[in-house]
Amino acid sequence: MTMTKRTLGRSGIEVSALGMGCWAIGGPFSRDGNPVGWGQVDDDESVRTIHRALDLGITLFDTSDAYGTGHSERILARALDGRRDDAVIATKWGNTIDAATRELTGADSSPAYLRRALEGSLRRLDTDRVDLYQLHLGNLPIPTAHDLLGTLEELVDEGKIRWYGWSTDHADRAASWGRDGRHCTAVQHALSVLHDATDVLATCEQHDLASLNRSPLAMGLLTGKFTASSTLGPDDVRGVAPDWLVYFRDGRPVPRWLERVAAVREVLSGGGRTLAQGALAWIWARSDVTIPIPGCRTVAQAEENAGAMAHGPLAPDELAEVERLLADLRAEPASAR
Repeated sequence: MTMTKRTLGRSGIEVSALGMGCWAIGGPFSRDGNPVGWGQVDDDESVRTIHRALDLGITLFDTSDAYGTGHSERILARALDGRRDDAVIATKWGNTIDAATRELTGADSSPAYLRRALEGSLRRLDTDRVDLYQLHLGNLPIPTAHDLLGTLEELVDEGKIRWYGWSTDHADRAASWGRDGRHCTAVQHALSVLHDATDVLATCEQHDLASLNRSPLAMGLLTGKFTASSTLGPDDVRGVAPDWLVYFRDGRPVPRWLERVAAVREVLSGGGRTLAQGALAWIWARSDVTIPIPGCRTVAQAEENAGAMAHGPLAPDELAEVERLLADLRAEPASAR
């Protein structure tokens, strides 16, 4: 069964069942002197990748003003020149940026900064509206985030954004906006075969919100290209692996996660799928509201990811088999290294 379209939550906007994450095409940038990008990037290849994604039916592109401190948004605008109406653009705000030094300098959760950040994104994206505007501060206290809803609704009324959402892994935060945000339509959160998110998915289903799934390929582990001997350089966020990035340590994949990939490889790769395509199929089978947004920065990656749509979600028995294989391994504390 193919899986080509899904609805973006309560918005009614039809998007491709698979989006394209644009973190990697932002190129190098840092926070507190540490890299949080994916290393050097070829901008021409990034443009070709976006064009190929569009040609293959991918219509949802997720970026942020933080990615490359605006560079990702500029590259997306360049690629969508003449094709803006073919795409649904999702971007984010909340981090403060210094484009001259390519540094994230802090955070600002004020309504005034929300307006300034949006104007900056509109300029860089060369568009008159953002289809989905997302708060990029996942741990923001609920009362502080709630104070932003009035401004967001004003921006909807002004036509500068169509809908909004919150990038957060906390179900209570997602529920607060799902309940009180009239034009809230999505929650972006981590979800993959290696990282389930039962509470957030239930919240999305309860409030008719799209579940946009970042890290659906577990920062690359579910592509199958990493082994125990793989090493990533210091210009790649995976090479320095901040505490929140559990899949890599000291530039190498963590063995316990490689073990889990090996356990499910055969099931996910069945039916002519690649491992990555099977991982995306698991997400579609997990819930009807999910829309994975794997990052890619080459035409080949876009083609492989888009190819998952032809295969559709895992069958119920395949989904159950993956769960059986991982049940014992998931019992180990997530903080273990």
